[in-house]
Amino acid sequence: MKYIYLQDLQLRSGKKQNISVSYQIFGRELHSAPIILVNHALTGNSSVTDWWSPIVGAGKTIDLDQFTVLALDIPGNGFDSNTEHLIYNYQDFCLADVALAFAKAIESLKIYTIDLGVGGSIGGALLWEILAIRPKLFKTIVPIAADWKATDWLMACCHVQETILSNSNKPLQTARQHAMTFYRSPQGLKNKFNREVEGEDFQVKAWLNFHGTSLEKRFVLPSYRLLNHLLWNTDASRNYYGKIEQMVAVSDTRIELIAIDSDGFFLASEDQQTYELLKGEHEIDYHEIKSLHGHDAFLIEHDQVSQILSKIIINQLNLSLVDLSAAVL
Repeated sequence: MKYIYLQDLQLRSGKKQNISVSYQIFGRELHSAPIILVNHALTGNSSVTDWWSPIVGAGKTIDLDQFTVLALDIPGNGFDSNTEHLIYNYQDFCLADVALAFAKAIESLKIYTIDLGVGGSIGGALLWEILAIRPKLFKTIVPIAADWKATDWLMACCHVQETILSNSNKPLQTARQHAMTFYRSPQGLKNKFNREVEGEDFQVKAWLNFHGTSLEKRFVLPSYRLLNHLLWNTDASRNYYGKIEQMVAVSDTRIELIAIDSDGFFLASEDQQTYELLKGEHEIDYHEIKSLHGHDAFLIEHDQVSQILSKIIINQLNLSLVDLSAAVL
């Protein structure tokens, strides 16, 4: 784990804040191979080879033998103990502030081009926010189960989460149980449990209790509250009068949208609308994961994710890989 310290980061709220950004680098030495940025999801962290091990690793889809993988922690996510000041002033921040912190951290590493940016859920939304701030940084971004803005539905879910976090006598456990109901799908839960009973109660209740207590063991309340706040404060079109087409018009970055057909949180229909809006005017494509599992399918349907990402990597990084092979030879 390494750290980059940013002094007086200018926030959208008008305040300034000193922030430390923790990060990890995997695979090839920095500046010796194509660079892939992987952004973590809401309760994830920069240890991408752990939580996304089926996708990131030597010989895997994001091949650490061929690429440099950069992963940064959203400041205040609990993985970096140096950001207590941030998590206790969480209402001063929006996701665009995190994007600015990431952009400055990346620049401090003397990285001026990222070949591929990948992120799921809030990590994908963060890609959009970075693109809005640094339109020339990425060659390609791949937001997975994500969107460039918080919809009314997403804000409603996050509002209920905040209410639980502020009023429950077991805030983390209860909020996580609630969250699992929109991270998964009704069909997925039926397929998984089918009203089966365990002991004297239904298995689905035990499953929800397990996820609630598991999160409490590895996360702290202020961090969860911060991430929930950041999630509903995302809008990559903020500086473009709400027009995402104006934001992408200043960038040559290719956009590869990956949606999940059963996602009840970041709806596939929103990505479809974005695709229809931007196609013909921008380099963009739309892919869809077929799954019963809902929003969390990007962490479950590894074969489908791998298949889609592999095609994107081959199509978008092929020139870099040719150059890399020639350099190695």
